[in-house]
Amino acid sequence: MAIKIQTEEEIKDISSRFDDLLEHCTHITDPEEIKLITKAFQFANEAHSTMRRKSGEPYIIHPIGVSKIVASEIGLGAKSIISALLHDVVEDTEYSLEDISLNFGEGISVIIDGLTKISGVFDKKSSIQVENFRKLLLTLSDDVRVILIKLADRLDNMRTLESMPRHKQLKVSGETTFLFAPLAHRLGLYTIKTELEDLALKYQNPKVYNEILQKIRESEKKRLLFINKFALPIIDKLKEHNIDFDISGRPKSINSIYSKMELKKVKFEEIYDLFAIRIVFDPNPKIPEKVQCWNIYSLITDIYMPKPERIRDWVSTPKANGYEALHGTVMGPNGKWVEVQIRTIRMNDIAERGFAAHWKYKNNGQGESELDKWIKKIRELLDNPNSDALEFIDEFKLNLFASEILVFTPKGEIITLPKNATVLDFAYEIHTEIGNKAIGAKVNQKLVPLSHALSSGDQVEVLTSDSQRTQMEWLEHAITAKAKSSIKSSLKAESKIRVESGKKILEEKLGEIGLHPNSRIIKKLMQGYDSASKEDLYLKIGGGIISLDNIKKILRKNTKSKWIRYWELTYSKNIQRGKKQVPEEKAQPKIDLGKPLVIREGIDEPGKNYRIAKCCSPIPGDDIVGYKSPNETIIIHSSNCPTATKLMSSHGNLIVSTRWTSHKILSFLASIRIQGIDKIGIVNSITNVISHDLNANIRKIAIETHDGIFEGTIELYVHDTKHLNNLIMNLFKINGVVSVNRMEAGKE
Repeated sequence: MAIKIQTEEEIKDISSRFDDLLEHCTHITDPEEIKLITKAFQFANEAHSTMRRKSGEPYIIHPIGVSKIVASEIGLGAKSIISALLHDVVEDTEYSLEDISLNFGEGISVIIDGLTKISGVFDKKSSIQVENFRKLLLTLSDDVRVILIKLADRLDNMRTLESMPRHKQLKVSGETTFLFAPLAHRLGLYTIKTELEDLALKYQNPKVYNEILQKIRESEKKRLLFINKFALPIIDKLKEHNIDFDISGRPKSINSIYSKMELKKVKFEEIYDLFAIRIVFDPNPKIPEKVQCWNIYSLITDIYMPKPERIRDWVSTPKANGYEALHGTVMGPNGKWVEVQIRTIRMNDIAERGFAAHWKYKNNGQGESELDKWIKKIRELLDNPNSDALEFIDEFKLNLFASEILVFTPKGEIITLPKNATVLDFAYEIHTEIGNKAIGAKVNQKLVPLSHALSSGDQVEVLTSDSQRTQMEWLEHAITAKAKSSIKSSLKAESKIRVESGKKILEEKLGEIGLHPNSRIIKKLMQGYDSASKEDLYLKIGGGIISLDNIKKILRKNTKSKWIRYWELTYSKNIQRGKKQVPEEKAQPKIDLGKPLVIREGIDEPGKNYRIAKCCSPIPGDDIVGYKSPNETIIIHSSNCPTATKLMSSHGNLIVSTRWTSHKILSFLASIRIQGIDKIGIVNSITNVISHDLNANIRKIAIETHDGIFEGTIELYVHDTKHLNNLIMNLFKINGVVSVNRMEAGKE
């Protein structure tokens, strides 16, 4: 293959992009650092000179793009910018870490080494992916810049994902939704997290993404007029009080709007808080920032009526990722609710740049932050060598909680936990031994069980007993990684003790009847006592589930006569000689993951190599993806199904892009929820529209009425999304029907 040298036009473009990068390094004023950045660019450009991206453009454009994100969107220093420029050199070219160290120093070499080690995290088989993900997280406590540059690398890749094949787009966007966006959020990189989520939605569900984007653009003029009308009285009021501020209005992210539409089952037009007004002010150093935020909120509520239940005070208690702001919702012109966010310049810097700004303001006399504590928790999780790789990712996800609650110990110490955390989570957060010995708790002086879900402001006193033993069902009550990991470790330790005890008891019992344990005896006992394995048998004996009083009977019962053993042996040989042929299962056709799979008519015909997932039950017209299971069957999921997102992340190499073809002769099960005003004959009108007008078969219908309102669910068979949408539109036309929505499989 011929090496494609950079053209003159490309050289000019590369030079222009690098000049643009330098212009965004406004916080770097040392000429020596600028020289070193220029040297790194020249070094990387030379190293990648013959390489090209999938789009065909010179590869060096990618490191420049990553460096620009690192410089302007995260706000890191010269070392990080240099590392971003060089981040692929060691992995993809002939240069070594020694070359990097020689030219740019040991510090840069260490960061490049970290980036090189984790570069393949999401490019190999799933078990390797999740194990390498551990390595990626280890850098959190070694040098967090490695993670930040990796996030910038992922953002640049997402911005240029259109040149990749469909199955790769699904794999990369699935990983992004599942791990990278939550990680960005936890590190306080809210802007990057938002863009990652929007770009992932763009490739996972392009139809929905484009529809929302179009509606945002169509409503832009109206929105700007409304923002100006809303902001003018606030501007006058703040100027009157000599406050130095900046005010802006921006729409919520596309993914945020989509999530709200899905959660509330409403249309785009029915979402009232499509945008937020942000006020960023320069505080008076003599007055506490918290007081000034509340003063501004008070001035705004002098103009507009507030919604008290929508106040979010992250000034008094910042989020675990360092985010600080005061959010309130007020009634604006034309009866529209508007969210107002109030921040100081410092708070805004932390909100926009996350972890980098957090370190900048760290020595503010506030001691150890929630973010520091979180990194310690991740280290504890990584230090557990026994956790299963996939379980580890699930547990890590639990640590990326976006919503926190604050609860108190009896002495008044604040403990931060994820929303929906239980007493058991609280107990393990205090200490592993307290969790292992917990029997219940007093929450606000009331006795509650370990499964009790806590709320912000609760005061919790854990009750313990030395005789308490860790229970298997506790895993259902705990949601934090620390609690789950501790419970599993305790159960494993107890199991090991019981296995050893059971083995000893069995040996003693067999000795009493003149036998010694061997594989034949153990196999008979496993059958007799319904045990899946030798360890399972020992565990049941050690735990007292099995008593060996009838051991002689079990051994006699499972002893076959010599004649039966002779017959089985002969029959087995006959099969091997071909006298008795066992029909082999028909081999599934080989699947090419690089080509789109077309779901054709006759989905239930013999020999098919795909099936519809029950978790989301997609129907023709839905955006779908396929997952190749271990038995070579493709399982078809809706592209926005949570299970599909997890599979795209942890098994990206087994994802195949999939599309529907015509299915007019087939029917697919769908569910709808319907609500309205209760009238005589309303149910009859509904069933007539479904059965007679649109030729759909009803599988199940459940309608309830109360206080003049009816609501219910209907399961019915449709051909595709067009058929279902026509049916929903016709149901809307019935006098008295207020809302009709498709239900997601498995959700009420």
